Amino acid sequence: MLNACGQNNTKSNTTKKTMAMENVISKPENPYYSNTDTTKLVLTDAEWKKVLPPDLYAVARQADTERAFTGTMWKSDTKGTYYCAACGLKLFKSDQKFVSSCGWPSFFEQDNKNSIIFRNDNSYGMHRIEALCGRCNSHLGHLFDDGPEPTGKRYCMNAISLDFIPDAVTENKSNLETIVLGGGCYWCVEAVYEQLDGVTQVVSGFSGGTVENPSYEEVCTGTTGAAEVVQITYDKTKTNLDEIFKVFFTVHDPTTLNRQGADVGTQYRSVIFYKNEEQKKAAQSIIAELNQAVYSGKIVTTLEPFKAFYKAKDYHQNYYENNKNQPYCQLVIQPKLEKFEKVFKDRLKKKH
Repeated sequence: MLNACGQNNTKSNTTKKTMAMENVISKPENPYYSNTDTTKLVLTDAEWKKVLPPDLYAVARQADTERAFTGTMWKSDTKGTYYCAACGLKLFKSDQKFVSSCGWPSFFEQDNKNSIIFRNDNSYGMHRIEALCGRCNSHLGHLFDDGPEPTGKRYCMNAISLDFIPDAVTENKSNLETIVLGGGCYWCVEAVYEQLDGVTQVVSGFSGGTVENPSYEEVCTGTTGAAEVVQITYDKTKTNLDEIFKVFFTVHDPTTLNRQGADVGTQYRSVIFYKNEEQKKAAQSIIAELNQAVYSGKIVTTLEPFKAFYKAKDYHQNYYENNKNQPYCQLVIQPKLEKFEKVFKDRLKKKH
């Protein structure tokens, strides 16, 4: 299997990168969140309510105001970048920030002319200028004319409406990429990739299909078109697509249509949701090689363009580690892990 899957590990290092950097911030529960996509978002409040925490929803979608002096962000001088907490749009850099006595994060300038938009706010018997995210129209705060030079403006923001990433973290995050894979029950696939050196995060959830943010119970009916998948985040300096796919085709059977063992249905199909041409071509290459050397054209793994990832409930995350004594974990997941650990014994994360 290793010989069949084996490809030159320098291949991914020589591939020309044409895509923008992946998200600096990972929010699998919010499929609309992106630190690189500036396309305008038009969603209903009901759609926002499904993906935002209640406190953020109250501020971002209902123009609520958090209490002043409730966090450290208002007086922080750490170098970095501020993003919209609802949609991920870049809003401010730290060199546009100043410490104001008002108790909320304050800025004298926005990142660019499109990052924040404005409208009149005559609520509570006052006339103010409301500041909204330029991508998703979420409420951020207000704009006042009592700021420092050179603009004389004060962007008074709710801290809960902002995500902040220090510059050092951003630099490290530039080495990270994500891939979404389905190889039967996501508990099995998650348990394997959690052990692979270079993988920084594995999240179980659903992709594909026609139902937005489906529940586990809905997916189990096999009528949604969604598949049980894992979203894998990996460090390109420690592993690569070739190895990610080697593991994938080692620990599940890619020749059984809509089935892995006793798990039957389209929700258990073997699938790769590619996010760009690099991922698609790498998947096509290894499938072609395996079909020629091992499976004689029997691989049924589908390649589908990635559209959205919906995180499963918390009790589905890290399932094997939390339920090792359960029969399914011992009889189904454990043998897959043992196979992985034997074949990839030199690529396991070091235990601390």
